Amino acid sequence: MTEPTDPRTLDQNPTAPRPPSARRTQGDPSVVPTFAPPPPGRRRRRHAVVGTGHRAGMYVGALTGDHADVAELVAWCDTNPARMAYHDAQAGAALGLGGPAGLPQYGPDDLERMIVEERVDVVVVTTPDATHADLVARALDAGADVVVEKPLTTTVEGCRTITRAVARTGRDVVMTFNYRYAPRNSALREVIASGEIGRVTSVHFEWALDTVHGADYFRRWHRDKRMSGGLLVHKSSHHVDLVNWWLQDVPARVFASGGLRFYGDANAAERGMGPRPERGTGAQGDPWSLDLTRDPRLRALYLDAEQHDGYRRDQDVFAPGITIEDNMAVLVDYAGGATLTYSLTAHSPWEGYRVTVNGTRGRAELEVVERGAVVLDDDGHAVLDPSATPEAVQAAGGRPAGERLLVQQHWGAAREWPIPAGVGGHGGGDAILLMDVFRRDLREGPDRLGRAAGYRDGLRAVVVGIAANRSMVTGLPVRVEDLGLADDVALTPAGESVPGVASSAAGGGMLDT
Repeated sequence: MTEPTDPRTLDQNPTAPRPPSARRTQGDPSVVPTFAPPPPGRRRRRHAVVGTGHRAGMYVGALTGDHADVAELVAWCDTNPARMAYHDAQAGAALGLGGPAGLPQYGPDDLERMIVEERVDVVVVTTPDATHADLVARALDAGADVVVEKPLTTTVEGCRTITRAVARTGRDVVMTFNYRYAPRNSALREVIASGEIGRVTSVHFEWALDTVHGADYFRRWHRDKRMSGGLLVHKSSHHVDLVNWWLQDVPARVFASGGLRFYGDANAAERGMGPRPERGTGAQGDPWSLDLTRDPRLRALYLDAEQHDGYRRDQDVFAPGITIEDNMAVLVDYAGGATLTYSLTAHSPWEGYRVTVNGTRGRAELEVVERGAVVLDDDGHAVLDPSATPEAVQAAGGRPAGERLLVQQHWGAAREWPIPAGVGGHGGGDAILLMDVFRRDLREGPDRLGRAAGYRDGLRAVVVGIAANRSMVTGLPVRVEDLGLADDVALTPAGESVPGVASSAAGGGMLDT
């Protein structure tokens, strides 16, 4: 029988670093909310998953595991029957059925019919980014609420499509910004909101993707900018959302520069790399290749599913046809007066990020090392989990995985700010996010950190990437109001309140208690 994957140990990207928090089952009470038990006899909300690639696994596990008392998985929707069959087997195993769950399968053209026939309350959208806007709007119009993976969408028109659908239907859209729930990021939010460093004047944010995780975006559909919006939309929407949330402010003007300077065929030729394997599966001794046969999950979801759609998950990162950037620098002016300088590199020898927040009273510095080094095994394959390999830990010894938050006021010594423990992947935030996604109406008391995100938060996050893409083409700064989205991303549009945290843009408010 198929063994179900524990959602607490499943990162949404199989090549991402696997932190110790992914093995934790208990988190600090200061960041893990409490929820009331569901009332006796309450009907479980009926969920359908649209998009059954690797990313869907976390939600499937939650719906058939920790949150099965409040939520029910009732249908699949995808273009590929093999991927739906894989998750159906996982669901059946998790539910103890002794075989597949046998849930009905639909294609994307039948989304509305699925919602009606299966009486779907909530659609979980985990499809490629460029498809989000259409699927979200159609699901809302068909009478379902939506949970959507980041990014919300990839284009200005996609933003408008979702905004109009929400206005038309009044239905709910939940954005799954799991990095908000990582305790290290919550701790920085507390520092800023407490007034410790005064009014924020500037933020510097550097994110380094290593040659395992970063390279993976250049193997799959993300390499096509029409599908992903590039890393400044697909990946950086996570990071921009953090800054928006930390500051409780909105972007006003964006300038960007970037290019494809490491991956791709032209860069390989310039460095004299010679002939490359067409795909990673079967490649011998090539550290840049991903062999799908080495991971049973990836094999089932992609290699064994190729016969249905021809999609290759293991393309060569130095092949022709890559249209996204691997080095990016962005300057963002915020409405409240702060400036963000942001950089993203997708070929670093280590993975993690550094954030510096400057204020009128001092400075906060967050440094996170998610994987200190990428090392190779005896067969020339990258080691994904260094903590399980002694030689990998030794190689990363000069940069051990860890996190530290320092706060220093003017004329004072730096001191370390405590970071509480989380649960699950993405820095300890995944499991906490899922609690809010599936049982937020049972939460006992408001979240003083205001971590739950809606579609407007999604708009505020992608608008920087959309503007940055335009800026890289024109060489000019782009104002959010020139995109026609200023009213949509404003902090307090009619009928919306900002939950949980006072605005630091007005001077560094205290956390609500």
